[in-house]
Order: sequence, then C-alpha cells, then structure tokens
Amino acid sequence: MSRIGKKPILIPAGVEVKIDQDFIIVKGAKSELKLKTHPHVNVLLNDKEINITVKEPDIKSDKALWGLYGSLIKNMILGVTTGFQKKLEINGVGYKVQANGDKLTLNLGFSHPVDFIIPKDISAIVEKNTISISGPDKQLVGQIAASLRALKPPEPYKGKGIKYSDETIKRKAGKAAKAAGAK
Repeated sequence: MSRIGKKPILIPAGVEVKIDQDFIIVKGAKSELKLKTHPHVNVLLNDKEINITVKEPDIKSDKALWGLYGSLIKNMILGVTTGFQKKLEINGVGYKVQANGDKLTLNLGFSHPVDFIIPKDISAIVEKNTISISGPDKQLVGQIAASLRALKPPEPYKGKGIKYSDETIKRKAGKAAKAAGAK
C-alpha cells in the first residue's frame, strides 16, 4: 500500500473540490486548478475529505500512481490557499533584470538582452538582482524557475549566473591558483 495515497486528504474551509468525469477541479481564494486523472486511479469525494484508491494496489506502477495523485491533490489544495514561491538570484557584473508587464528582460552577458515571457497565472517580482516567482501551480512555478536558471546557469569559478536563493555553488580554484600551488 502507498503510505501517502492511503491517507485521506482533508479539504480546508474556503476550498471547493469537484470531480467532473476524468478531472479533479480545486477552487480556492487565489485560483482554480484542474488535474486529469489516470484511468487506474479512483478519486472519491466525501464531505470534507478526498480518498484515493487504485485498481490494482499490488502492482508497483499503480502504487506509484496512488502516491503521486495523493501528492498532486495536496499540492493543488495548498496552491489555491497559500500558493508557491521560488526565488532566484542573478550574480555577475552587468547582469540585471527588468520586469515589463508579463515579460522579463534579462541582460546576462550576451550580445543581446533575453526576453522571457511569464504565463498568465504566474507572477514575477523583481527587486534589484532577485526574482520572486509565485503562483498556485507548484509544477508551473518550478518549471518557470528552472527555465530562467537554464538561461545562464551559475559557473563554478566566479559564481556568475542565475541561481536559486537557497542553492550553494561549489567554487573551484582558477588557473592562477593551480599554477601557484604547483610550484
């Protein structure tokens, strides 16, 4: 049995959950999220809780789906009530970012500025060299943060690039430090 999937998911006050054919719809104060269910997963809605079962609990793939859908539904409920946030830092001489409506303009040492369009459900707040990405969908917030980081990942010698605020970068010694240590 899945430890995560077999636990009932409590629905807090102010959150409305509907099951419409193959979709689970969660509405809250901040947003509305929709998730398509797998054919092997059964979602049962009681008064103030959600129970998840699978067709074959002894099969490994169904057990994995059981826990996966438990986590996804919990994240949907958490997203429509409080939301999710990722912070990114930009380090480097001349590296900067500007917010223009639903578009971020990044100067990352390339010969041209990079424009990054933010989806409508996600908000991006820029303060100096920090970007705060927030929204109700955990997967989308994480994907936007990862896509921004991929534009210029941090390099190990000077630490220039875009990194998560809680990420630590292992620094390497440069050529001069190696040459001085060899003599």
